[in-house]
Amino acid sequence: MTRRTVAVIGGGQLARMMAPAALALDVHLRVLVESADAPTAQVVPDAVVGRADDRDAVLRLTEGADVLTFEHEHVPAEVLAAVAATGVPVRPGPDALTHAQDKIVMRERLGALGVPCPWWTTVASADELAAALAEAGGPVVVKTARGGYDGKGVRVVSAPGDVADWLADLAPGARLLVEEKVPFTRELAALTARRPGGSGPDAAGPDGATGEVRSWPVVETRQVGGVCAEVLAPAPGLTDELAEQARAIAEQVATGLGVTGVLAVEMFLAPGDDGERLLVNELAMRPHNSGHWTIDGAVTSQFEQHLRAVLDLPLGDTAPLAPAAVMVNLLGAERPEPSAAYPAVLAGHPRAKVHLYGKEVRPGRKLGHVTEVGEDHGGLLASARAAVELLHRA
Repeated sequence: MTRRTVAVIGGGQLARMMAPAALALDVHLRVLVESADAPTAQVVPDAVVGRADDRDAVLRLTEGADVLTFEHEHVPAEVLAAVAATGVPVRPGPDALTHAQDKIVMRERLGALGVPCPWWTTVASADELAAALAEAGGPVVVKTARGGYDGKGVRVVSAPGDVADWLADLAPGARLLVEEKVPFTRELAALTARRPGGSGPDAAGPDGATGEVRSWPVVETRQVGGVCAEVLAPAPGLTDELAEQARAIAEQVATGLGVTGVLAVEMFLAPGDDGERLLVNELAMRPHNSGHWTIDGAVTSQFEQHLRAVLDLPLGDTAPLAPAAVMVNLLGAERPEPSAAYPAVLAGHPRAKVHLYGKEVRPGRKLGHVTEVGEDHGGLLASARAAVELLHRA
């Protein structure tokens, strides 16, 4: 069999972390990077410099490739159509990807599938937003339909003036998504992976045929300023019933939207009339921050699984390697070079697995993460936090 080539749009840490898995599988990675010193360009020799909205750059990236995939969803549909026209499979496909690109499209489709979501509506004027606030009976969450991530494009709103700038900048025909402000007790993420299947190359067919699906344990995510700061796997104290519901929802979404590759379904756990309930918050059709623990804590990492899925190879075992795993993000640093702390980190925390992303230090930027795997979330979390603090402080 000839060596397979996977083209990846995006040169950040997610594509960078695909590299070890690709090396182990003898898969050739070719990446589209924003600059010659992007995190992935530092470790993947075959890098094309260009933007995700540059049709010619993307076509250069995919020439001779077996498949195109992504580390982010911000790729115009017309660019993906141009790739598909050359015969290179796009996975996840454009029809699936649009649900991760446009939050209003996502809400409409999830509702049609019967997936539990927060109450929502759309607005395009101050008067419509005032009516939505009255219907909700209190503050709401307003989101831009496209382009938001890591807390960007999301505001808690008590009055129409809180998003006057967004309303003024709306393009003709565009709308904002308005959702109830869910009184959640914690946030969860269900990560699953799916191979192509159904009547088309990637879609779930009307006969219900689907590709192979495998899921990891449901995790708890903890946010700081809208950015994922910590992940605990599996989610501590989650009942078997709720864990199974979350897994089933993620697999329903993957199948219903015809996703190929890794899918992260972020959820709220909130009080309900008959106990706790799950509500889907966001989708990501790619490896995700909530799954970084799988590199060190699962039989098959999310990065290896994503490559297997987009190449239509049998999926790997998703079982955890120990009863508990934690991941703590390094968000910004006082040190100009966090790796200077290695002697202290590695001596003081021999169980810690440090992953730095080769990024220039900036306040709040995701520079890396630390994972620890063992028997107890509490002790692991304390140690991982201490290791991250050593990487952070001057």
